[in-house]
Amino acid sequence: MVWLFKLQGELLTMQNLADLFSAPIPENASRPTDMQQQEYLCNGVLHAWDGACQEIFSPICTPESLVRIRLGCTPLLGETETDALLSAAQKAYDNGAGSWPTMPVESRIRHIEDFTQGFLETREEIIRLLMWEIGKSRADSEREFDRTVQYIRDTIESLKELDRASSRFSITEGVMGQIRRAPMGVVLCMGPFNYPLNETFTTLIPALAMGNVVIVKPPKMGILLFRPLLDIFRRCFPPGVVGFVYGEGAVVASRLMASGGIDVLAFIGTSRVADILKRQHPRPHRLRAVLGLDAKNPAILLPDTDIPQAVSECITGSLSFNGQRCTALKLLFVHKDIAEDFMTRMAEAAHAMSCGMPWHENVRITPLPEKDKPARLHDMISDALGKGATLLNPEGGESAGTLMRPALLGNVGPGMQLYGEEQFGPVVPICTYDDLETPMQYVRTSNYGQQVSIFGQDPHALARLIDPLVNQVCRVNINSQCQRGPDTFPFTGRKDSAEGTLSVSDALRVFSIRTLVAAQKTAQNKEILTRILRDRASGFLSTDFIF
Repeated sequence: MVWLFKLQGELLTMQNLADLFSAPIPENASRPTDMQQQEYLCNGVLHAWDGACQEIFSPICTPESLVRIRLGCTPLLGETETDALLSAAQKAYDNGAGSWPTMPVESRIRHIEDFTQGFLETREEIIRLLMWEIGKSRADSEREFDRTVQYIRDTIESLKELDRASSRFSITEGVMGQIRRAPMGVVLCMGPFNYPLNETFTTLIPALAMGNVVIVKPPKMGILLFRPLLDIFRRCFPPGVVGFVYGEGAVVASRLMASGGIDVLAFIGTSRVADILKRQHPRPHRLRAVLGLDAKNPAILLPDTDIPQAVSECITGSLSFNGQRCTALKLLFVHKDIAEDFMTRMAEAAHAMSCGMPWHENVRITPLPEKDKPARLHDMISDALGKGATLLNPEGGESAGTLMRPALLGNVGPGMQLYGEEQFGPVVPICTYDDLETPMQYVRTSNYGQQVSIFGQDPHALARLIDPLVNQVCRVNINSQCQRGPDTFPFTGRKDSAEGTLSVSDALRVFSIRTLVAAQKTAQNKEILTRILRDRASGFLSTDFIF
């Protein structure tokens, strides 16, 4: 079947989406084998599991029937195993007296560096698993792995810098003191499916670096890629410092939170699930939450916008990894004077985005990993069309199995699902405005406050937007898409979009607390502190300088 339509007067042909599933698979993208995971890491031991398992299906479908291909399975642990994981973590932390939280910073760094060496050896295997598990293109999968390696290295350097700044004593009002950062305790780390490796590690690594112990619950999609890492964690960290819990969140995560034994919840996902998890903790004032949640990042295009440049940024910002990013541009406000030109160019750019399998060269749109996601997106499109929106690209929304062509919709407005709800998929809603108060009111009343992009060329007009917007969102992007990086920049949000701040340096602080040792400046106390430092009797009190 071939789809035909006209775009700016030119007759174009499109390949049937279903045919894309039957394309040859190159050797470097061959389907992963032996994915029947029947082990989990607890207390430094890979325990065998012969109980119930969760089946894992790929977004890649069979070409004949467009049925998702089964990749393997992972354990469905129960309450007994969950309790054992928590017990092992608490034993390793030992109320702050365990070997890991009291270990000198330089020694913890060596453990993380040893892990990094083993991690690098899994690169090709994890890249293939990212392609097959969540449909991420090979190029994006490579970037996710390599960015994660760089994040670990940057975290180590930032930790050294933090420790250097703390390796001195302060003397104020006759009191001598050394201020350092101490760990919080047991961290439950839960990453998202869209960046299962990178965003899990952006909490896992800094939590470990600061002396916490960590229980990792991998996401349901992007779960098998952690299997090659289990033995590396086992070899590189003391027993109980890193554990992996597998199973239904309602069972294992709820059990951990309800126990009261979790000191930090590091969760990246929806605000609905985060609220449930936080409510389950019996001592909420003792729980620190580090949350990356929902977002509905808008773009505001002023009348003097450089349209070609804005199209380039908006198409990438809206549709990178099929729009499945919390930082994606999810609603575009375009001034009426440039709306027609902008939407025509956006339709051309969307049409030019190649659809296919993750291993196809230069592929931009790949299969969607969430179950029934095309159907849910079609419902949102139908809702908008039924309320006056228009489909800007004739092929938009066409789907086969898990693969769906991007849909661009114009005349989107209040009352439509696409106006207020996060679509998290390849659908781009566009609103036309003539009064700047329209997009500004949207930002003010939105439940989300992560980022916004503003496009224009008049410095004074942009400045008038910047000042109110920085009090509504946590990052204003000028003439560029919304994004997380560079990782040295703070990453957070207001309202229902985040809690806590992540970046290479901020993450080290969010997983620790400032603690100090102080003494009156007397001859006796000076002698005591001098001997402690000289004999290296304390891991906390130290003036060592890490190079």
